[in-house]
Amino acid sequence: MMPNLDFDAVLWDFGGVILSSPFEAFNDLEAARGLPRDTIRRINAANPDSNAWARFERSEIDLAGFDEAFAAEAEAVGARLRGRDVIAVIHGAVRPAMVEALDRVRRHYRTACLTNNVNDNGAGAAYAAEVGAVMQRFDAVIESRRVGVRKPDPRFYEMACEILQLDPRRAVYLDDLGINLKPAKAMGMHTIKVTGADQALAELEAVLGLTLR
Repeated sequence: MMPNLDFDAVLWDFGGVILSSPFEAFNDLEAARGLPRDTIRRINAANPDSNAWARFERSEIDLAGFDEAFAAEAEAVGARLRGRDVIAVIHGAVRPAMVEALDRVRRHYRTACLTNNVNDNGAGAAYAAEVGAVMQRFDAVIESRRVGVRKPDPRFYEMACEILQLDPRRAVYLDDLGINLKPAKAMGMHTIKVTGADQALAELEAVLGLTLR
């Protein structure tokens, strides 16, 4: 198959795309604590630009600060849950099929990882090495914790385009959150909402004209 020459780059979210979704782990934690399903997502959706999660992803507070701030936000909705408890379960599993697809895409297109993430040293050395090996495959990595900006701020996507010297209209972007896809689409990117690895790869294959599995 011949690659689609209408595109120069493929941009990837990390958690929920290359990694399995953290929301599954959040639901498991909620069930274990007797909390309503999606409690954590509702807390993180309130005041999305200034809540504990947003500030942690921009490195405006450290883990201790997040632990306290998230606990207060949880308490406000009647939930007893510390920020450290949430961070402890956030590490999704690497999806081998997505890594294989990334390797195949790299043969024809530039790539970048656009990820909202946090300063967290609790993942363990083996997991950190596994994630690091995937990160090294990208031509560029834009991390909210390092640049002080997070999705869906349009500036985050603009940074990626500047680093890759990329016209956004010639990019494909994959993310598992619709709110993070909207700015990319407004800039002219072709967007794919990831609900699972098979679905995402089928759509990406159709767009690029490549076999990725």
